[in-house]
Amino acid sequence: MKVDASVTQPFSQSVAAAPAPTLALMHAVHVLAGLGTMLLGPILPLLIARWHLLDSQAGLLLMAQFIGATTGGITVSSKLARDMLVGMLAAGVGFLAFALAPSFLLALPALAVGGFGVGRIIATVNIIGGARYPANRGVALARLNFTWSLGALLSPLLAAWLVSVPLLARLTVFAALFIVCAGAMTAQLLSPRTPDVMLTSGASETRFPPRLFLYFAALLFLYGGLETCLSGWLTTYALRYGRTSLVLSEYTMVLLLCGLTAGRALASWLHTRLRETTLQRLALVLSAVLAAALAAAREASWIAALAVLLGVALAPIFPATFAIFMGNHPPARTAGIVLAASGIGAASLPWLMGVISTRAGSLQIALVLPVAAALALLVLSFLRLRPAPLPVSS
Repeated sequence: MKVDASVTQPFSQSVAAAPAPTLALMHAVHVLAGLGTMLLGPILPLLIARWHLLDSQAGLLLMAQFIGATTGGITVSSKLARDMLVGMLAAGVGFLAFALAPSFLLALPALAVGGFGVGRIIATVNIIGGARYPANRGVALARLNFTWSLGALLSPLLAAWLVSVPLLARLTVFAALFIVCAGAMTAQLLSPRTPDVMLTSGASETRFPPRLFLYFAALLFLYGGLETCLSGWLTTYALRYGRTSLVLSEYTMVLLLCGLTAGRALASWLHTRLRETTLQRLALVLSAVLAAALAAAREASWIAALAVLLGVALAPIFPATFAIFMGNHPPARTAGIVLAASGIGAASLPWLMGVISTRAGSLQIALVLPVAAALALLVLSFLRLRPAPLPVSS
């Protein structure tokens, strides 16, 4: 599916005209969103030990966070700056409540609220970024998601470096940073030059083709599940099968995110030389092969090497897929719902992976799930669907 990226639709024009949120603020809050997305992976073994959880119960923590993220995406409106502000506030409140939660059951709703905020932030940043730069959409999205990857990389690093600092103190500071960003966004919205209405869609209510909607929702559902199955369970996997310490297993997650961050930088260059569909398919083939190899790894060194390579392989998939989607000029609400499908996959497939692990008695066997997700994505990438017609200004 090749879409002319030089087309500037009304939604793109209205977003490009508004300086709020500034690019600097978008990058800053995307760093925090990356931290929030990867929050549970590095500390999951600690939570399992603290609350004496089965793998299937631990998977519910991941599910709660990403159900919240799904809701955050589904409820995106055309007033994107306002929605981003709501996301910042929800993330701050939710993660503080998670830090204070005395039990597993109370942690679940707190994570849902924090996930709502993170999901809302990710949706609005990607929709604005994809609409502002139609001529270089893939490059713009790769750069914004490079920033997200930097935040995600900090999550396991901080978990390892600050292991002696109480979780309450760490999450309080984290929540406060969201509130600081919310203050900066409020100041921008209160400026006479940057009314929130400038970020509303100028497109008519032309219906987005249902086949395209279902197609891209399926792609992002599978990708969200694929990435989160690997990132959410990698620390636990390395601890069990790599025969290493908790701190060293957390660095395995760092290696995955180093690969993801480097891969996003590489992807911004590759987007100028390869078709988005070609880059997407190459990344999916590598991801399937490497995830299968991880399932057979029983040494810490092999797990570490595969973690880096998996990060590089996964990196181009989301920017390429979302760039293709935005090339079909969806309404803002439709874009938010399709992005939310990624949250549904991120909530359900890691939980299902925990269930498979519990019933099979092996987390290695459960890795068949991300392998299958990568192969399903590859098959879907070869479907040819007509791009949506351009919306007509009212």
